[in-house]
Amino acid sequence: MAAPPARARADYDFLIKLLLIGDSGVGKSCLLLRFSDGSFTTSFITTIGIDFKIRTVELDGKRIKLQIWDTAGQERFRTITTAYYRGAMGILLVYDVTDESSFNNIRNWIRNIEQHASDNVNKILVGNKADMDESKRAVPTSKGQALADEYGIKFFEASAKTNMNVEEVFFSIARDIKQRLSETDTKAEPQTLKINQQDQAGGTSESAQKSSCCG
Repeated sequence: MAAPPARARADYDFLIKLLLIGDSGVGKSCLLLRFSDGSFTTSFITTIGIDFKIRTVELDGKRIKLQIWDTAGQERFRTITTAYYRGAMGILLVYDVTDESSFNNIRNWIRNIEQHASDNVNKILVGNKADMDESKRAVPTSKGQALADEYGIKFFEASAKTNMNVEEVFFSIARDIKQRLSETDTKAEPQTLKINQQDQAGGTSESAQKSSCCG
C-alpha cells in the first residue's frame, strides 16, 4: 500500500519521515527518547529491530507530523534496508563526541545515503554527548563543523542527557524539509495552471478539464 502524500490528512499540514543513523552506542535512541518522551505514540517492530516514534509539532504556523525511525541494533551490521533510506525525507547522522571512530565512520554513513537515499534528502550532522567532560572529548567542535561544511549540511552538538539542542536538531531539519516541500508545491502550481489554460484554449470538454485538475 502506498504511503499517504505529505498533506493527506486534516490533522496535520505536513508528514515528515526522519531516519536516525550512526554507529552503535552513539546515543541515537537516547536522542529520540528525549525528543519524544511522555507524549507520543510508540511501537516497536521486533522482527526488524527498528524503533518508530511519532511527534506532532507546530512550525511557522503549520502542524508537522514527524515520523522518526531509529535504526538501533542494525548499524553494526550495516543492514539498514534500502526501503528505510528511500522512505526518509530527512536523515540525522549521529556520532559520539567522545568516540573518534564513530565520527570517522560518518563518511561511510554518508556514502550509504548517497547510494540508497533519495537525491534531495535533507541531512544534518549531530555530535551527541556534548555534556561530557572536556577531558573525555575526542572530536573538537571545529572538526564536526568542518565535516558538515564539507558536505554542505547543518551541524549541531547535542546532549540527550541534558536536553541540550535536542529540540533544535529535530526542529531545524523539519523546518528545512517543510521549506523544500513548500517550494516544490509552489513550482508545480504554475505548470498546472498552464495545462488548464491550454485545455481551455484547445476547446476541450468540461469533463476533460475536470479530470485534469481533480485526477
